[in-house]
Amino acid sequence: MSTITGKTSLVGLLGQPVNHSLSPIMHNAAYEEMGLDWCYVAFPCDTKNLKKVTTALRVINCKGLNVTIPHKQEVLKACNSLTAIANDIKAVNTLIPEKNNQWIGANTDVEGFLMPLKDKNLINKNAVVIGCGGSARAVAMGLNNLNVKKITILGRNETSLNIFVNNMKNILSKNNILIEGINHEKLNISAYIEEADLIINTTPIGMNRKTTEEKSIPLGRKIWDSLSKKTILYDLIYSPRPTNWLKLGAQSNCLTIDGLDMLVEQGALSIKLWSGFNDVPTETMKSSAKKHLMV
Repeated sequence: MSTITGKTSLVGLLGQPVNHSLSPIMHNAAYEEMGLDWCYVAFPCDTKNLKKVTTALRVINCKGLNVTIPHKQEVLKACNSLTAIANDIKAVNTLIPEKNNQWIGANTDVEGFLMPLKDKNLINKNAVVIGCGGSARAVAMGLNNLNVKKITILGRNETSLNIFVNNMKNILSKNNILIEGINHEKLNISAYIEEADLIINTTPIGMNRKTTEEKSIPLGRKIWDSLSKKTILYDLIYSPRPTNWLKLGAQSNCLTIDGLDMLVEQGALSIKLWSGFNDVPTETMKSSAKKHLMV
């Protein structure tokens, strides 16, 4: 990274936890190649302090912020306005500076999510999404663009699940895409797993290397006995690489995708929004992230 001086501008990531994040590694590598005198820092932030922190960072002229778990919906309260996609899905992962010390809320997760699926034909296929938070909303919007037939959302908080489904139903119905919310703690979901062509994990389950194998697999180990080899497993987690869930999928001869490509692509799109530059070195971002994962 270039030397930090009195002229260096601040950009960063807000979330909890953030100590695992590869974003500082790949962003700072990109800034150096682009000649941007910026420094990207990961800021751990509890939900109760989110509004204070976003306000303070804007006052000191922070050039941009990424937002990750668990703040992608809560941070809507800190935004003066939203881009069309962020407004549709009610989730923000990128804050763009606006005049009068305000933030514009944007979402680059949708395009980032789609990157590894661009050569897969998922028209009229069945998708299952594990989780109903901010990342899941971006995933559902991406699946809308892929024209799948049906999306099943698996969650355990019925209030959040119902809000999610009702919010997305209006958007998905325009493409005649069905959406259903299932409380996986109350209903047997084996049939949904067996029939799925694509399953996406949007939860942080599997991120912690210290948990037991059983606790690091979404929905528990046993349910994946219903997995078909035709199914694509897509884990938004990128560390560890691969996760235990994706290892399980590989054992069943499924195509597996981790979250690294999504991380790089959504990050590159954020840089474009903050800097106004279209030429962002995504390969440098990806290679620097990979090197760090191997350490």
